[in-house]
Amino acid sequence: MKKILTLLVPVLALVGGVAAGEMLRPGADGATHASAEAHGSADADGHDTTEAPPAADHGGSHAGSGDQGGGHDSGGHGTAAAEGWFTFPTQFFVPLMRNGDMGAVMILTLSIETGGADLPAMKQQEHRLRDALLRELLIHANTGGFDGNFTSEARLAPLRERLQKAAQASTDLTVKAVLIEDIARQAG
Repeated sequence: MKKILTLLVPVLALVGGVAAGEMLRPGADGATHASAEAHGSADADGHDTTEAPPAADHGGSHAGSGDQGGGHDSGGHGTAAAEGWFTFPTQFFVPLMRNGDMGAVMILTLSIETGGADLPAMKQQEHRLRDALLRELLIHANTGGFDGNFTSEARLAPLRERLQKAAQASTDLTVKAVLIEDIARQAG
């Protein structure tokens, strides 16, 4: 009886987890599919690789906050349809050099807010955009921008603005904002 019970408990836990996941799935997928349909086919077509889940998730979770004064009328959905997010598939690694030694590395995940129609073209220009943003991040690191309390809004706001200007200068596509999704410092 003891042997059967030790085998039965993990199986029951697995079945319970799968059942709970299936119960929660229709609500999450339904919202994502409804949001993708409301945002047009550019979001779904523009991200056919690793960016698909974050873009769909951003579109679904930020659809209501995109129309700050409008509620859920048709005008609000029209502005949300013009929005899109391009998330770089890999993180940015920025070395923090002091006196010729690498003291730490900054690790950032960045996304670009753009028009939904520009997502496929932005994916094709990923390398040019990555180069421009990394160049700006290296300048920020070399001028002490990541020293001290680098997560304060007083430090991040100018960085976002400089990253946006660098992205706009490197492409003719619409760059509404550069979003810093993750930021961390790792000791070197």
